[in-house]
Amino acid sequence: MFNEFKTFIMRGNVMDLAVGIVIGAAFTTVINSFVNDILMPPIGLLLGKVDFANLFVSLNRQPFPSVAAAKAAGAPTLNYGMFINNVINFLIVGFVVFLIVKQANRMQAPAPAAAAPTTRPCPQCAMDIPRAARRCPHCTSDLSAAR
Repeated sequence: MFNEFKTFIMRGNVMDLAVGIVIGAAFTTVINSFVNDILMPPIGLLLGKVDFANLFVSLNRQPFPSVAAAKAAGAPTLNYGMFINNVINFLIVGFVVFLIVKQANRMQAPAPAAAAPTTRPCPQCAMDIPRAARRCPHCTSDLSAAR
């Protein structure tokens, strides 16, 4: 059973999947940093110094200065600012993955054209015969005049 597991793990597609997951996790960290540290601060500044990470609604209607203060008090909150950040993260990651797949598809060789048929129907008996045949092996018709 160990050898079967080893064979399964060492298959190319399993290794490719593992590498993809590791790279995806690292890529997600970079995108999160890009959105939270580079993209959202200027957008928040343009919208009147809004910090999207601190946009929330306290469900018990008590006022809190931040999400962290509400969490520390144990208050239930709807963190719609974090949801906006996560939606933007998702859109950026989805767009980058789309671009990568599009480029990968462009680099792949085009599908080979269909090969020319190697047979043709006999005009007398309608059986398939080799294209170069001069006499039908089924009905023995002379095919040299039919060309």
